[in-house]
Amino acid sequence: MASSVQVRLLSALLAVTSASFAFAQDLRAPEAFSSITNPAERSRALFTEAGRVLQHPRCLNCHPVSDRPLQGNDSHPHSPLVVRGADDKGATGMRCTTCHQAANFEPSGVPGHPLWHVAPATMAWQTKSLGQICAQIKDPSRNGGKNLAAIHEHMAHDSLVGWAWMPGGNRVPAPGTQAQLGALIAAWIESGAACPAS
Repeated sequence: MASSVQVRLLSALLAVTSASFAFAQDLRAPEAFSSITNPAERSRALFTEAGRVLQHPRCLNCHPVSDRPLQGNDSHPHSPLVVRGADDKGATGMRCTTCHQAANFEPSGVPGHPLWHVAPATMAWQTKSLGQICAQIKDPSRNGGKNLAAIHEHMAHDSLVGWAWMPGGNRVPAPGTQAQLGALIAAWIESGAACPAS
């Protein structure tokens, strides 16, 4: 009986490990695009691959076009009704940190991070094409005053961005890993930071 339990536990552990590994392999590495000899075409292809993260609900839910953030794998309007507020951290009396604490709270499924907030309205991506998101990311007047090096730093190392791969609850993590996204963004910048047409 004990060995049967051990086998089931080992099988479950292997399944979890395999699932985690599958997520880690879910984004193609920059080297996968090396056969594209035209730098602009390669750059667009790299950004399109990174776009699998940028257009994933883990990113879009916090980059809404309205003042109301989204939630869930289906990107439904946040419940309870909350709004962006003047500083992107919620309205007075209903701050993001009222519910969103320093870490995910698994008993209730509420996600958390010490810097939890919605992206500024100038960084709204929801409903936009990948080409429009790319142009917005490159525009310092719409990206928080960042140059391309700062954009790379943000996507590759910012811990709030990193939450997308550790969302807790029943939320589907963003594809790949934050390191893989960072590598794609670095290669995109190096190849000229060209944007997809649409």
